[in-house]
Amino acid sequence: MLDTYFKITQRGSTVAREVRGGIVTFFTMAYIVALNPLILATTDSTGAFIGGGDRTNAIIIVAAGTALVAGLLTILMGAVANFPLALATGLGLNTFVAVSIAKNATWAQAMGLVVLEGLIILVLVFTGFRIAVFKAIPTPLKVAISVGIGLFIALIGLVDSGFVRRTPNVVWGSNNSKPSAVPLELGDGGQLVGWPIVVFTVGLLLTIVLMVRKIKGSILIGIITSTILAIIVESQFKVGNSFISPTESNSRGWGLNTPALPKNADGTLNFTDTPRFDSLGLGFEDIFGAFTNPKTGFLAALLLVFTLLLADFFDTMGTMTAIGNQAGLTDSKGNVEGANKILIVDSIAAATGGAAGISSNTSYIESASGVGEGARTGLASIVTGLLFLLTTFLSPLVAVIPYEAATPALIIVGFLMMSQVKDIAWDDLGIGIPAFLTIILMPFTYNISVGIGAGFVSHVVIRLVQGRRKEVHPLLILVAVLFMVYFLSSPIKSWIG
Repeated sequence: MLDTYFKITQRGSTVAREVRGGIVTFFTMAYIVALNPLILATTDSTGAFIGGGDRTNAIIIVAAGTALVAGLLTILMGAVANFPLALATGLGLNTFVAVSIAKNATWAQAMGLVVLEGLIILVLVFTGFRIAVFKAIPTPLKVAISVGIGLFIALIGLVDSGFVRRTPNVVWGSNNSKPSAVPLELGDGGQLVGWPIVVFTVGLLLTIVLMVRKIKGSILIGIITSTILAIIVESQFKVGNSFISPTESNSRGWGLNTPALPKNADGTLNFTDTPRFDSLGLGFEDIFGAFTNPKTGFLAALLLVFTLLLADFFDTMGTMTAIGNQAGLTDSKGNVEGANKILIVDSIAAATGGAAGISSNTSYIESASGVGEGARTGLASIVTGLLFLLTTFLSPLVAVIPYEAATPALIIVGFLMMSQVKDIAWDDLGIGIPAFLTIILMPFTYNISVGIGAGFVSHVVIRLVQGRRKEVHPLLILVAVLFMVYFLSSPIKSWIG
């Protein structure tokens, strides 16, 4: 029955591969349960935290909500769309909500805008607009999106592991700091330091060796082995976390989670915690409030919704394309099997995240790690979703997995996605230049939508200059114009006051 419903055999997979893929995807994106609360546990314009109370209270509430919504929506993606794609609160989107919206409104108003954005994008799916835009994209640009995302997640893996780091004092125009010559560097000051880097390197080399030897479950084995090694290292050398205080850090410490077995105050092991879901329904409390709030105003609130909409619209489109290409679930034109169902679930996720008070939920490119492990169907997503639901009770256990143990998977997946670059027609400048901009700007700007937008705009401009207007779909021209508005949103916002 599983095989028939999920088309497991038809897609060249097995139940074991789907389960492995689902577990790997969970391990590579479980960090969001710990990271999202750190981003959203700040005050709004009134000085209030999500759920009321203090920052600690907000962290507990947001962590539970993040795991719950990610679990339910990822299961929905697997059951409805039968696609190996997991969802959770979107990084970048949550920062935008916390910094650009909540600081000028209340948390209820900020989440209300997220709900509105999700409902609008859902309407665009039901009207066929979203899938029509997807089909209007030339096939080589769809490939470029996939390749660009491959480089992007590889960079995420390198940065999160500490192998590549931001250089200090990159503050141009400041009287108190000297600009650095480069924005990124190897390790700390050009050198690899600390035990966490050793764990990352061992995990990466182990995974590569297992892949070369064609060992099943190589990515999963790499993550588990690295986590065990990290626990041993921490117990012996007391490395500690990289974050000490807002003004002090430990360059040799672990990136996000310190890999120590969770214990109670009396020293006994503790793998469970009682979840609190106080933020559920927050997005419905004052859904239109931001439009009448004098600190935001109607036009500014409208522009904020548009920014969320465009980012959500094309981040998901890029992620879906990349996963579809990697899993072999696209046709000759690069269209993804079951794309409309995927986009419906993703749109529901955006609104649900806002309603639950944990920011817009979106498709995660880390799902590619599960596909790299062999996942080809929605069964893998259901496995990932169930693990997220368990996380609402087992959050202390999830905190054991450090960045350094999970990020080697992202490097490997980046390689797998990069292999598609050979399918781009580089000798056609109307394709080659837009593809190049798409590929490089995703990692260079740390933003999928920016890469997609640059590719669309440059493709339209070049084709118009070449006198080949008939080769450009009218929808692509419309989207290119909208992206120009997106790129110029800051000066436009300043202009409208």
